[in-house]
Amino acid sequence: MLKGSALHKSYGNQGAVLKGVDVEIAPGTITALLGSNGCGKSTLLRALALIEPIDSGTVTIDGTAYDASVDAGKGVPSPWPTVTVVFQQLFLWPHLRVRDNIALPQSQRDDPMAAGRFEELVQIFKLEELVDRYPNELSLGQRQRVALARAVAVRPTYLLLDEVTSALDVEQVTSLLAYLKTLRGEGLGILLITHLIGFARESADRVLFMSAGRVTEEGDASILSAPRTRELARFLAVLDPSEPVPNGVPAVCAS
Repeated sequence: MLKGSALHKSYGNQGAVLKGVDVEIAPGTITALLGSNGCGKSTLLRALALIEPIDSGTVTIDGTAYDASVDAGKGVPSPWPTVTVVFQQLFLWPHLRVRDNIALPQSQRDDPMAAGRFEELVQIFKLEELVDRYPNELSLGQRQRVALARAVAVRPTYLLLDEVTSALDVEQVTSLLAYLKTLRGEGLGILLITHLIGFARESADRVLFMSAGRVTEEGDASILSAPRTRELARFLAVLDPSEPVPNGVPAVCAS
């Protein structure tokens, strides 16, 4: 289990970004994390991966607890590849070709199946014609597919995805959805940030909605059709005006 308990984080003049967030990611499940820009979603991912030090609270990774006394990245064994993150910025190595961007992290693990997994991922993410190119020769959508392949290649236990569908077309999003369901079936615990409500509805076993640094609503995917809080109802009305807004909650324009 990957668990965050009572997580608090502040940034200088920005103030509190996480305000007592609780989250659990179980192996073999997909959790969708929704919320407006700036509500703390990406900070939560970094905290769970021990990349971002927290002010208070505890992150627990398969029974090992890390609290606010831990300075992320200093003197703490990295949870990678057990916890692997794909950031929106992607962070591919610009001086390495696609094949090496994927294969180099694999080489850090003693994995006799690495070569076969590389070939499988190249096919799954349709990278056959891209493996000898450099990242700056790829479109943003192509770079996203490379980053996803690199993350999955190291066989994480928990995969944290930050808006990885933002530059994918409909066909690619559909393919990614099918593959994430396959990974779930293989026992991976997946936490994904997305603004695609349909993607969240089709993929998620559990949905978390963040507002102003707090998880204000959570449940299964049915809350995306029948939200219980005004915050989630308004958020859904902005993203998809066709969605019904229950209980007389007024829709909010996206402007």
